[in-house]
Formats: sequence, structure tokens, C-alpha cells
Amino acid sequence: MKILFMGTPQFAVPILDMLVKKHEVVLVITQPDKPVGRKKILTPSPVKERALAWGLPVFQPNTLKKQYTHLFDLDIDVMVTAAYGQMLPKELLEFRDAINVHGSLLPQYRGGAPIQYALFDGLKKTGVTVMSMVYQMDAGDIIKQEDVVIDDHDNYQSLSIKMSYVGAKLLDEVLDNIEKGVITFTPQDPSQVTFAYTLKPQDERIHFNQPTERIINRIRGLSPEPGATASIKNTTLKFYRAQKGDIIEENARPGTVLVAKKRFVIKTLDGSIEMLDVQAPGKRIMSAKDFLNGQTFFVEGDGFEEGSF
Repeated sequence: MKILFMGTPQFAVPILDMLVKKHEVVLVITQPDKPVGRKKILTPSPVKERALAWGLPVFQPNTLKKQYTHLFDLDIDVMVTAAYGQMLPKELLEFRDAINVHGSLLPQYRGGAPIQYALFDGLKKTGVTVMSMVYQMDAGDIIKQEDVVIDDHDNYQSLSIKMSYVGAKLLDEVLDNIEKGVITFTPQDPSQVTFAYTLKPQDERIHFNQPTERIINRIRGLSPEPGATASIKNTTLKFYRAQKGDIIEENARPGTVLVAKKRFVIKTLDGSIEMLDVQAPGKRIMSAKDFLNGQTFFVEGDGFEEGSF
């Protein structure tokens, strides 16, 4: 089949690989390059990097709804999206059948951050849905679904990788069924709809006046990109890995630094959390032990500023 593919993050890469091997990918559409790191170096999306490695043409509109009419000239059979990151114009959806690979068991977690929210909410199981696309966010009929187990050590990156290979397998089966004319569609149950909207900067903030497990899940869902943040003495730190602390200080205020020598333990609502991987402004990610060896600006008893989520 001739495919127009749209995707952006690593989740979409194995899906693109499958399409290239099994079908003819006519064009790849992905988000524009973004500035990354302290030097703000323009960096292509994982999908763009893989598309160029395959020798595929790439289109990167800032706003697809303003730059799509030339796509009507393409000779394609179907459009496939996987975490592209922009809504498709209604006219484009009416041009050809469109299929989306979504990182949740719809109708749960419609939106741009389903994998992150599954981790935020401490789920033990999520899944992947292949669905038809309509002009409403993730509201199309379900074609195929499969469960994915969330392991205790999973973070956004590891879970996304697991789910991407499931998505590629499901999409392969769906496209095969389309060619055979045996595809079926199941409408979503509107009473079961929940949302996982695209993350905003405030969603990255840690609020220590929360249960320890909830904070750990927030960190898992934000690791390794963009990282969970918390501020102390006007300095914002990022956290990428944490575990439940073994220190109890009933009278300490949540956010208080309980230990800052070789271990990094912070008071939470119901106990404490031990930070394992930390990043200071302008520095690399490092173990908490290495971070504490090099810092002098805060000590035990200092408090983190109020976060929010």
C-alpha cells in the first residue's frame, strides 16, 4: 500500500520502520526541528532522523492546517499517524482513510500524553489502540487493541519503546486486514472517555505535599524527557529517578531536605523520597551522590518551594 505517514517521537520510529519494510511510504510528515540543550541546537525529531536514513522525503509544517493542500496531489492509499502532535485538518481527513496508532486503551487517555499519564496514575497495565480517525481528538472507531504491562522500573522512555513495537505489530495486522477486506470497527464507549492532554511546563513541577508514590510516578512519567522539576533557593533542579525513602520525620514540612550527604532525601506528605538521578542548571545528569559532592548551596533543613500538579 502507498502510505502517507505522520509521526514525531521515538514511539513512532518502529512503526515507520515496519511501514517502510512492508509498504511504500510516499511522504513523512513530522514536527519542525526544535532547539535542544543549553546551546539551543536545532535538533530533528526521531522520526525525521529515521526517515532521512531510509531516504524518504520529509515535510515539516509549523502548522499543518495552513500547509496541507499540496498533499491532495499525492498518490496514496491511506494516511497513518502515530504521535504526530498536530490535529489533522478536516479536509485532509476526508481526502483518504486515516488510521492512528495511539498509546492507550481507548477510550481511556485520549490526547497527546497517554503514556505519561498512565505512569502518573500508577497503572500496572496500559495498551495500544489502532483506530480510524475522525475530526475529533482520538474519538474514532477502534480497529484493534492490545494490552501492555507496566513494570515497576518503567519510565516514559522504556514504556514508550515497548508500546511502539506493539503498535507496529498491530498496524501491520490492520493494514493486512484492510487489503483483505476483513476489517471491523468498534465505536468507543463515550461513558468511559478520559483525557491525557499534552503536557505543559507546570505539569513538570513536583509538589512534595503529595504521597511519595505519586511523586515517584510523576518522575517516572517525565523521565528522561523533559524531567521533573523542583526549586530550592531560586535554583531549579531536575529529577529523573527516585525511590521511597526510609527516613521518617513526622514534624518536618513536606519539601524539607532531610539528608544531603551522599544521599538526597526529601520529606513528602506520607514519608520521604530519595532522589537517585539529579540535574542542576547547566550540568549533566548525575547520581545524587555525585551531585551532593559538588553542591554547597543547600543543606539539611532547607525546603523546596511549593510545586504544583
